[in-house]
Amino acid sequence: MNLTYEKCGDYLIPNIIPEPEPEGELRKFGLMRKHYLKEYKSGIYQGMVLSGKLKEHLLMVQKQAELQFDALVEQMAEREGVTEQLTGVNQMLWVQRMNNIRARAEEVVREEIIYCNG
Repeated sequence: MNLTYEKCGDYLIPNIIPEPEPEGELRKFGLMRKHYLKEYKSGIYQGMVLSGKLKEHLLMVQKQAELQFDALVEQMAEREGVTEQLTGVNQMLWVQRMNNIRARAEEVVREEIIYCNG
């Protein structure tokens, strides 16, 4: 282990350089997970911050949540007959049903992924 130090007055302070964070932008589900960990699992949150693994974890959960959300929306829309053809017949009904489906899918994702693992 090779440590370098910087002299600050009479003290030598180690130059600690953190590992680079993974590339990627946190979106809705990643930010929801971060908030949940920070508020309700502070020990796990602090451990991840100190080890430099927080963003990696958040991006993984975000990807998993987005995949499940998209799959659920597609399955629910197909099961309930909410198709693009409905937009031609009654656009407001299509919007209403899709908003309902997206809300239910988000609730499932929150309970099974965001507020669960870890």
